[in-house]
Amino acid sequence: MAGVGSAARRLYLAVYNWVVFVGWAQVLRLAVAALLEGGHEGVYAAVERPLQFAQTAAFMEILHGLVGLVRSPVTATLPQIGSRLFLTWGILWSFPETQSHILVTSLVISWSITEIIRYSFFGMKEALGFAPAWLLWLRYSTFMILYPTGILSEVGLIYMALPYMKATEKYYLKMPNKWNFSFDYFYTCAIAIGAYVPGGPHMFTYMLAQRKKALSKEKTT
Repeated sequence: MAGVGSAARRLYLAVYNWVVFVGWAQVLRLAVAALLEGGHEGVYAAVERPLQFAQTAAFMEILHGLVGLVRSPVTATLPQIGSRLFLTWGILWSFPETQSHILVTSLVISWSITEIIRYSFFGMKEALGFAPAWLLWLRYSTFMILYPTGILSEVGLIYMALPYMKATEKYYLKMPNKWNFSFDYFYTCAIAIGAYVPGGPHMFTYMLAQRKKALSKEKTT
């Protein structure tokens, strides 16, 4: 029974990774096509639906960690996926004024290349039991460029959305109300920007440690 359970787990994770891989490949293809055809202003409109699908599907990875399907610590997975879901729905979808900015292009390209590599890497490991050395190197090396570009794009877009939050008061909850509770989305997002100061370097150093571990292990096999 343990063998059947292990096979079912690997089959599920292989299918999950390859389905999301296809989603991100579609995002990158549409983004590049829109960029070449009409410039950065049309990138978001071209990728909106597949971007929302691919990024929202990543929520499952938090559940995978919680139930023990994968070994990745939830403490590392939750901040990264949470911030991306926040950008996808809480900024880009919620404030259309940000959608035509060039930072959307750098964000989408950084995210999609990162995820195409990551999901194909884990998809091959679950389906075949291994991943080629070149894909392992890409998985643990490209983040050194794509993490900074992605993080800077995220921070820039949150900052750009702040005036529209203040003007529209979207997602605000003012007193008095039956819950006796107030919520200010503007200040919450301002705090989120501040959280990138320790959070960004933390994730980067975590990936550097993972890179050293993964590549040194590869050399010994």
